[in-house]
Parts: sequence; C-alpha cells; structure tokens
Amino acid sequence: MRFYNREEELGVLQKNWEQSAHQSVMTTLIGRRRTGKTSLLLKSAEGMRHLYLYVSKDNEQMLCKKFQEQASAALGIQIFGQTTSFGELFEQLMRYGIDNHYTLIIDEFQNFLSINRSIPSSIQDVWDRYKDRSRVNLILCGSIYSMMKRIFENGDEPLYGRRDSSMRLLPFSIATLRQILHDHNSDYVAEDLLCLYMLTGGVAKYVALLMDAKATTKSKMLRHALAPDSPFLTEGTELLVSEFGRDYGTYFSILQLIAGGMTTQSEIDSVIGKNTGAYLSNLHEDYTFISKNTPILSKPGARNIKWQIDDPFLRFWFRFVYPYQGLIESNRTDLLLQYVSDNYTLFTGKTLERFFHDQMMQTGRYTRIGNWWDKKGEHEIDMVALNEFDKTCVIAEIKRNPKKLSLPDLKHKAEALAAELKGYAIEYRLLSMEDI
Repeated sequence: MRFYNREEELGVLQKNWEQSAHQSVMTTLIGRRRTGKTSLLLKSAEGMRHLYLYVSKDNEQMLCKKFQEQASAALGIQIFGQTTSFGELFEQLMRYGIDNHYTLIIDEFQNFLSINRSIPSSIQDVWDRYKDRSRVNLILCGSIYSMMKRIFENGDEPLYGRRDSSMRLLPFSIATLRQILHDHNSDYVAEDLLCLYMLTGGVAKYVALLMDAKATTKSKMLRHALAPDSPFLTEGTELLVSEFGRDYGTYFSILQLIAGGMTTQSEIDSVIGKNTGAYLSNLHEDYTFISKNTPILSKPGARNIKWQIDDPFLRFWFRFVYPYQGLIESNRTDLLLQYVSDNYTLFTGKTLERFFHDQMMQTGRYTRIGNWWDKKGEHEIDMVALNEFDKTCVIAEIKRNPKKLSLPDLKHKAEALAAELKGYAIEYRLLSMEDI
C-alpha cells in the first residue's frame, strides 16, 4: 500500500528540520504500534542526510556495536575503538553535528529503560552540552505510551523539559480510510467501510495488511482477519503485554468485560472479584486505552461513568478473539468466523455509533461530542455534538436500519437535554448505514 496522508505531520517535521540548521532540535513522536511512525519519519527524511537507529532489546555493548556500523554506513562517521556506552556514542554523534547538519532518528526509544536506566541521564548531559552549537535534528520515537510519557513528562526524569516539539501520531481519519478503500475497490459499499473501520480503527499497518491481501469487502476482510495464520489473531497480545507487564491478566479481563458490554465499575468489580478502580484509572490515564463516558453537560467529578474502549480494533479483538483462544489454538477459526458473522450486525451497532462520533469530531466544527442519558436511565441519546463558541448543537439517533429511526421519538427523548441546552440552536439528525 502506498503512503497516504500525513501532510500536517510532514509539515511539522520539515519545520523542525529547518530550525535545526541553526541549533539542535529535539522532537518526540509517540503513537500506538502499527500507526506508521517509522514510515512517516523515513518519508520525512527522504533526500536529507539522516541516521536511523532502532533500539532493540540487546545488551548495551551489542547495541552500540550495531549503531557504530550503521553510523559509518549512513554518515561515514568513523568511530574508533569499541564504544560500549550509548552516552559516549551519542556524544560523538552530537559532536559530528557541529560541522554537519543531519537528522538522527532513534526508534522505540523507551526500550533504553530496559537496557540501562541511566541512558536518559547520559543523553540529557550530552544534549545540554552540545545542543546550542550542534545542528542535529533529533527525533525520539516510541510506541509504549506510558513509558514515553514518564520519560518526558515526569518532572523527576532527566529528559523532562528538554524536547522542543512533541507529536502524537493518530490513526488515519475516516476521510483517509474512504480514500484508501476507494483506491483499492471503487465499488465498495457502506458495509465495507464500516468493517474496515471496525477491524483497523485507521491503524496504518492493519489497513495495509487488508489492502495488500486484496481484502476490500466485508466478507473478504473478516475471512482474512480470522484466517489461521492471520496476524490479527495475536496482535492484541503482542500490543499490550509489553505495556502491562506481569499484571496483564487482570487488565485483559477488564478490557474483555468492557468489550462485552459491562461498562460500569460495579459490573466489572462483581466479575473480577475485587475493586478495579486503580486498574481502570491506569487504563484511562497511563495507557489511554479506555475513556470515561459520562452524560454530556455533566459536571466535573460526576460519578455516572460508563467506560468504553476507544480503539475499534481492540474492542473487536477483546470481544471476539481473546475470549476464544481455544478455537484458535485448535485451528477452528472457521467456527470463530461463523460466530463473528452471526453476531456482526448486533456488534456493529455500537461501532456505527463510534464511527459517526469520530467522523463528526474530525470535521473540526465541534468542541465536544458525546452521549447523554437521564438520571433514571429511561432515555439515552446516541450522539450530542456541541460547538460551545457559536452555540450550535446536533442531537442524533444512530441505528443501522433507517426504518427503526423516528424523529418524533428522538425529540421526545431529548426534551430534558434540550432544556439544558437553552440558548443553543439545535439540529436533530437520524443517522444510519445509508449516511456513511
């Protein structure tokens, strides 16, 4: 699959490259695995002098040996002697930048913490001594959000306050997913786009896996994603175990429950058998895998919380893949495919709701988007989109089948909400598969 979109990110990286011609610039790029961070960085460095270093989990001496060879091949730097400390190697790379303007990309930067926890301190010392007289466009890239956040945002860490620019790479927008799917299947239908969104959430690697396999329709996508050799089957484990460490079992169980429809802490606690407040807080604040869903217009600190998984792929994986490892291990993915197909319509009702939330937010015209429900739980609104500046609001009912939508019913359900939105110009919408 060819390179898509990312014009805004490329523009920021170009600006930082130009700025580093006068003095060194440190940029951090964070994004979940498979979003295309490496492709973006290598694309931005095309035609420029650059050195790309990937931090694998080798010991420090082996890593430095490999990096010396790569520096020699890419930049012609001759580093004499055996450098066993990354701090020493980084100092030579920064010293090289005094007379040479170039980009230094260090990928999976957070892995340094498992190799030698003192490496960030060494980098800080060298950076502070050389950055003003060197011309290095330093880009530090990482995929484990919690660790990268700790390295650069914790005031006690050595690299706190050192970066000049920070970027977070998000999955492809829905508009880009439309373009990609059209390029590979100009006759696609709404169900194909919704399935692509459900399976990938716009994550570049997942989209590429499907497009390169010519899986461009709903049925082909599901067959490919659930085939015995499919990387989709193991991706959740590979993605999350490194984040959660030894406690991953409890986190996996919580995510499975949320994906299955248990969205309140009391429901989750009753199944797990203990207070899961700390786990939910970590999933929300440190890992950003889930978010709090409270009725829009709720006051800060509201306790009427429902938890939701933000990543469409993880929601799919924890609903259909993780609970059925036995089928996968016994090579009965044909049964799993049948089970997914049987439950697809019901499951994608909520996926469609999330699709329209994301699409509405990506227009850039709204400041807040969410759900609303009354205190008694009798009435629930699928989507409320507010522009708090011009006082406009969209209240929408979302169902797969347009025949199940009723404007009078929506207005009746929204009477209490409309009363809270005094002063807003309210537009009511009915959204279905026909509106994708």
